[in-house]
Amino acid sequence: MTRVFERIAVIDIGKTNAKVVVLQASSGLELAARRMANAVINTGPYPHFDIESLWAFILDSLRAFARGPGFDAVSITTHGASAVLLNGQGGLAMPVLDYEHRYPETVCAAYDGLRPPFSETQSPALPGGLNLGAQLHFQKTAFPELFSDVKTIVTYPQYWAFRLTGVAANEATSLGCHTDLWRPQEGTYSTLIESLGISSLIAPLRSAFDVLGPILPDLAEHIGLSHPIPVYCGIHDSNASLLPHLLRRKPPFSVVSTGTWIIGFAVGGTASGLDPARDTLANVDAHGHAVPSCRYMGGREFELLTQGTQPPEELEIEGALSDVLARDIMRLPSVVEGSGPFPNRRGRWTNEPQSAAQTHAAASLYAAMMTAWSLELVGADGPILVEGPFARNKLYLRALANCAGRDVHIAEGGTPTGTAEGAALLTGMSLPNVEETRFSQESLDIRHYFRTFRDRCGESALSA
Repeated sequence: MTRVFERIAVIDIGKTNAKVVVLQASSGLELAARRMANAVINTGPYPHFDIESLWAFILDSLRAFARGPGFDAVSITTHGASAVLLNGQGGLAMPVLDYEHRYPETVCAAYDGLRPPFSETQSPALPGGLNLGAQLHFQKTAFPELFSDVKTIVTYPQYWAFRLTGVAANEATSLGCHTDLWRPQEGTYSTLIESLGISSLIAPLRSAFDVLGPILPDLAEHIGLSHPIPVYCGIHDSNASLLPHLLRRKPPFSVVSTGTWIIGFAVGGTASGLDPARDTLANVDAHGHAVPSCRYMGGREFELLTQGTQPPEELEIEGALSDVLARDIMRLPSVVEGSGPFPNRRGRWTNEPQSAAQTHAAASLYAAMMTAWSLELVGADGPILVEGPFARNKLYLRALANCAGRDVHIAEGGTPTGTAEGAALLTGMSLPNVEETRFSQESLDIRHYFRTFRDRCGESALSA
């Protein structure tokens, strides 16, 4: 008989921020939450994540939650493009590499000769360590002495499950997010693990829905637990956002998961026409199925465009919109080069915004147009569901609906809880009822602005 949990603790580690929350299983409501910034340490062999600070934060949060409101199970979700290299004692053989670190050209050229073709992995060539295989190649070839201590390689959500349970595992959603290590259509490892000589180091494959074990006894005592608490295998964060919608809706529909990255999933689409030069790829959902996907660093781009300005009130942004349209204040891609539909294009303003409100309005329109164009590239159809911080940006939502020509939906209130809810659903939690707010494609008309954007970018934007 499947055990029914009342409260689920979710460890949710994003690229920029980390949090631990407790969700009520019957309603999906957040009962408690703790957050911290996810720092990168720039000392040592290469920039890397502050794993021990994250671990202390996780344990402190679980201790606080054990005292109240309590929790009956633990699930985990993290950003992708990361793996952890363990030594024979289960410690770190090497620091956990920051995927934004760029490697010497000689290292990149050597890896290009190793990586499988896009037809095998449906994983485009990406800069730095966004292809996890490139990270492993860099770590192995640049630091052979350190790499010689590696005994086990685990994907990132599963590392935290390993710290809690002592059970090492890998899982398909993290392997299937542009790593070069996975064949999404076949559900097997790619030829790259043999080319890298790491096949003996790969931890066993487990389902995201599997219980890896209870929290280890010494940790349970430290946290203050009175009974065994199961820990679930865990899931890649964008696929955590996708899971509730897979359970609620029939295809076709699209899910746009927003954060540091804006990632679009075309559920019900076909992966046959994907273009690696436009950062389209296949992700792998929690059930192991390939999903045509698009991505660009939308959250980071918005942050860069608006940095140094105070966030205006919504009415101020709406008031600035007419000036943005009338004065042709438009941002052209890209802000962050090397990814997205225009990876090689250096962006610019057609006309500089003159106020914080104009800047936020133009940045919101830019993000919406980039999202709409990216979704078009993967053949997305049906309603668009937006998760994450951009679900609070009403101008972005209205503009996306108009540019894409399809209605946009958000959970009532627009709160960014999709990753935590999706991770909690791995435990068998009931799917909560969600009230949605709909943004009609007719609620805003920027079609002329979008056509101008497209004309200025054009297909030549790939090489401009």
